Amino acid sequence: MGRPIVPVYVLDEQTVGIRRRGAASRWWLHHSLAALATSLNALGSRLVLRHGKADQVIQAVAAECDASAVCWNNAYEGPSRECEARLKKALQQHGVVAEGFKANVLFEPQDVTTGSGGPFKVFTPFWKACRARPSPPAALAAPERLPAPVVWPDSDRLEDWRLLPIGPDWSRGLGAAWTPGEAGAARRLATFVDEALGRYRDARDRPAAQATSRLSPHLAFGEISPRQVWQAVVSRDDSTATEKFLSELGWREFAYHLHFHFGNLTQRNFRPEFDAFPWIETKEALAAWHRGRTGYPIVDAGMRELWTTGWMHNRVRMIVASFLTKDLLIDWRCGERWFWDTLVDADAANNGTGWQWVAGCGPDAAPYFRVFNPVLQGEKFDPDGDYVRRWVPELASLPADVIHRPWSAKTPPSAEVYPSPIVDHAAARSRALQAFRTLKPSR
Repeated sequence: MGRPIVPVYVLDEQTVGIRRRGAASRWWLHHSLAALATSLNALGSRLVLRHGKADQVIQAVAAECDASAVCWNNAYEGPSRECEARLKKALQQHGVVAEGFKANVLFEPQDVTTGSGGPFKVFTPFWKACRARPSPPAALAAPERLPAPVVWPDSDRLEDWRLLPIGPDWSRGLGAAWTPGEAGAARRLATFVDEALGRYRDARDRPAAQATSRLSPHLAFGEISPRQVWQAVVSRDDSTATEKFLSELGWREFAYHLHFHFGNLTQRNFRPEFDAFPWIETKEALAAWHRGRTGYPIVDAGMRELWTTGWMHNRVRMIVASFLTKDLLIDWRCGERWFWDTLVDADAANNGTGWQWVAGCGPDAAPYFRVFNPVLQGEKFDPDGDYVRRWVPELASLPADVIHRPWSAKTPPSAEVYPSPIVDHAAARSRALQAFRTLKPSR
């Protein structure tokens, strides 16, 4: 107790299997680290930045500081877990206490098991088992000061990591939408609890309603813990809205549970029969989806929101993913890679699990015959067209009864203004169902 503390962040882009962050999350990482450094300075400390293989870098810093203990937040991806195991073994061989802590989840994946002691593959019983466990304890209060060493180890310059976009700078929309860092996360949580939690159950599927927490990037970067979110929500009230929001935290836990037990689900089908699925490689259709030029307004609004802000409403994520994988029959991994590069909340466990759920190839996946109709989805969840008007301004003058099917307007927009649908949904749905019927269930 009372010994100097040296906070260290390692940018590891060298360990085999650790995926390089996408462009949007690199932007977030830069600003998150800058905010963390400022916070640590206010506590009389500083942030040491290093790059390289994390286990080797931390061993080197520990030796430089003559550290007696090294602590970290547990990771749950295979390569990162292996890296932590190597680090722990090496440190302990030198008499250094080495310990990882549960910071990014409510429940350790290995602690939640079925009656037979195995991992869960279906969400409902998984979450029921989680809710039967003691509630997560409250987070400890932040310290007012951190004891500093007499001599600090050398640190990289954040600017030298070149995490920010250059030539051109496409990040202005991200900067307008987000405030990375712990303070920004705390404000986002307080706003949600005060203004949106009470109507969460009824309004969470309305992308124009601003009724979700938008905490996902802050959680992904560890700027706020799920325990803090849990405590803030349950301390406010005990309602169906609260329980519904907690179950969404549960989906996040479920994704980590699956990722921990079944390996990397960002590129490998959980259901092996999908290895033979007849995906169609259509560069033109994929490019139209990327740009938000598919001719389906709710899809295009979501893709443009993503490009501008680095985020997309969860209901719309499901709609655009269904459109890509089922209307266009494009491999879900193409969508996963685009999300990885453009989402500020890009997270391997959640990204892979979400895409496989929609595509039908994951655990507890949506049934193959569930093909979202992009017109009906828009009319149901954006009935007034406000979401579309914001992100597809060329359709802003259309009345609500036709804004999700602009081709049926009395005066449809010209192809130069807004494209016709790149695929007929009814025909595409039939094609998708036929493709799904060719699959042979694995034994």
